[in-house]
Amino acid sequence: MNKFNDNYDHYYIKLADASRVYGLELEHLLSPNRITFLTYNNTLLEEHIPGIPGDLFIKTWLDDPITNKIRFAKEFVKFNERCFVRLLGDMRSYNFVVDITPDIEDFQYRIRAIDFDQQSYEGRRNLYLPQFFKENYPLVELSMKYLNKDSIEQYQTEERTLMAFRVASSRFRLMELLNIMAKDKISTPEKLKELRHGLALYFQNPIFDKCSSMGQLVKRQLKQTLQKNLALIQKNLGNFED
Repeated sequence: MNKFNDNYDHYYIKLADASRVYGLELEHLLSPNRITFLTYNNTLLEEHIPGIPGDLFIKTWLDDPITNKIRFAKEFVKFNERCFVRLLGDMRSYNFVVDITPDIEDFQYRIRAIDFDQQSYEGRRNLYLPQFFKENYPLVELSMKYLNKDSIEQYQTEERTLMAFRVASSRFRLMELLNIMAKDKISTPEKLKELRHGLALYFQNPIFDKCSSMGQLVKRQLKQTLQKNLALIQKNLGNFED
């Protein structure tokens, strides 16, 4: 509590497991959000991320006439894309919040993950796509109602382009993180095998089957999904090195 004005700041004390720490780092580097946290031994101190819990937003705000449903559908598409590109799993409605900012026209929406312990941990590919969780079905239905296929592809491309710029601008820090992550044991051998095979089938690219760790899979996933966008900016911002 601030002793001058009695305002409260909230923090969370959590177990500093590998997936959660890597998830926080990748969120800071690859998303439009900045994250503040501290670790000491096996303890994590994480700042509170403000916003309306996703399940509460769906229940209370989604059908409110004041909600700009097109803008929110656009943000859900982008959030879905961010999670898949960096392999952040288990983004059910209660694991993210909705940050609402008024502007001169209407409201802007941003969906922010608040739980990162499923960063590249699970084996099923669909668990890295928020659209497949039953808790998020109202958001999927909203997106299908207000966005056509071309619009969805446009927003996916926009988000990948923004992520490519973030990769390029933080490439040295990111590559150092990924190289450490590639040597770490984050998940079980069974889940690693399942995910790399699922991604290999999805992208029709057998190189995923050669990854020997979840960290290597994240690195390969970033290359696979962002390589076209990175190619457009590499002349100015450098290559995304192996």
